[in-house]
Amino acid sequence: MGKYVNPGNKAFAIVAGDDTYVDKTGLIEFTNNRIGRMRPLICFSRPRRFGKSIAAHMLAAYYSKGCDSREIFSGLKIAGLPTFEDELNKNTVIFLDIQWLKSVAADQGQMEQIVSFMQLQVIEELLEIYPDIVDKDEKSLANALFTINNATDEQFIVIIDEWDCLFREAKDNKSLQDEYVRFLRAMFKGVASDAFIKLAYITGILPIKKYGTQSALNNFREYTMVSPGKLAEYVGFTESEVQDLCELYDMDFEECKRWYDGYSFNHKQSVYSPNSVMNAIDSGEFGSYWTTTETYESLKFYIDTDFDDVRKKILAMLSGETVEINPRTFQNDMKSMKNSDDVLTLLIHLGYLAFNNAEGFAYIPNEEVRREFITATMNSSREELSRVIRNSDALLKATLRMDGDEVAQRIEMAHQYYANAKFYNNEQALRMVIMLAYVSRVDDYCDFQELPSGKGYADILFFPKKNSRKPALLIELKWNHSSGGAIEQIKENGYCDAISGYGGDILLVGINYDEKEKKHSCQIEKFEYNRS
Repeated sequence: MGKYVNPGNKAFAIVAGDDTYVDKTGLIEFTNNRIGRMRPLICFSRPRRFGKSIAAHMLAAYYSKGCDSREIFSGLKIAGLPTFEDELNKNTVIFLDIQWLKSVAADQGQMEQIVSFMQLQVIEELLEIYPDIVDKDEKSLANALFTINNATDEQFIVIIDEWDCLFREAKDNKSLQDEYVRFLRAMFKGVASDAFIKLAYITGILPIKKYGTQSALNNFREYTMVSPGKLAEYVGFTESEVQDLCELYDMDFEECKRWYDGYSFNHKQSVYSPNSVMNAIDSGEFGSYWTTTETYESLKFYIDTDFDDVRKKILAMLSGETVEINPRTFQNDMKSMKNSDDVLTLLIHLGYLAFNNAEGFAYIPNEEVRREFITATMNSSREELSRVIRNSDALLKATLRMDGDEVAQRIEMAHQYYANAKFYNNEQALRMVIMLAYVSRVDDYCDFQELPSGKGYADILFFPKKNSRKPALLIELKWNHSSGGAIEQIKENGYCDAISGYGGDILLVGINYDEKEKKHSCQIEKFEYNRS
């Protein structure tokens, strides 16, 4: 058993032996099915806290000759599948954790030589196993594996964790990145590598880097946060897995869903952040467990850097809107940003946004991530962003105390930030500004637009979330009429019938925009139930 060649199973044994382990061993069936086929090369990227390293250690524990993992996997899903015995502890595995190797190289003053350093580390172990085959002066890992294969016909399984670490943490060191790409190409691209690679599984946050329109390793099958394909259920926890955990640990499933769900893919409609769910279970309470890492620093950085109104798009998503994006121009690194699509695509890969592949729009997935955006926005160096959030907080408070004059004034401020005057010319445009202006409502309210009720459709309903003690807000919009007329329309058309079984307080909010005067007005009344 070595550090890099034929590693043991201790890391996975600890995880699999925990009472809270969620069985993801079905991934092994998928990787087994790639063996012996064309392009047995898999790149599965997803954010931090989504179980990348656990999956990598699981595969190493299953494939490696350096351990006996039968007992660890007994009772797990893979043990009941037909392919379980096929590759169990029968392969020479090369396991590289680039993040860890980077730290070791840095400690030894060899950071600039990390690509050579890690190859030599593995070659040293190969020399012990194949002393008569590997040249003691060999410096190329790819050539060493090819030499062994040529002499013995043995093939290797290569697993790389944090494969993109150098693109993220040494993003300004182009020469180091180029050397690393040459290493990867030697390992995985060409006739020689086709001979000595039985299976490759690499995982990280970013997809494989592009150079222009071409991937550095276009022979890999990629599964990403934009398009995870058949591996969607392994991105995070599925809804049924979270339901089982909540039942086992007596947690409120609906609240768990609100906090940590929201990543939706064609193959799985609900995928949860695993680390956050487990932290909530361990602590016994829901909250934000998104740790302050390099990705959080990137979030703040890109909020502060305005590509094509990226800040306004983020604020729109904070208000519950979706934003159309094109992820295809993204170069799969953290530096080559040319427009807001690239920035938002990066945030998808970092887990701060979710993406609907079928319809091409991005959105903020859940309560936990939304709060991270709020924190980053409030800590932004761009004063206008925190000013927008503060204005929204004040707007909601003014609405709840029924101060129509201040509400109109606060909406005026929001209009000046959000709206292009050229297109601010109808009730639909006014509705958009209102939704964005009330961005702070998301803490306490679910919202509904064009809600069928009584004799027509209520424009906007902000309905209190579970455990919220705030009143419902029924908002009617007018253009070149009057805010009082909006209130009368709510009453005459019976819009409150839509929530007739609610029983809590309801505030009727009428908002009008006078196009000639360029002014908003607002009137607020408390709805009085007919108790007869």
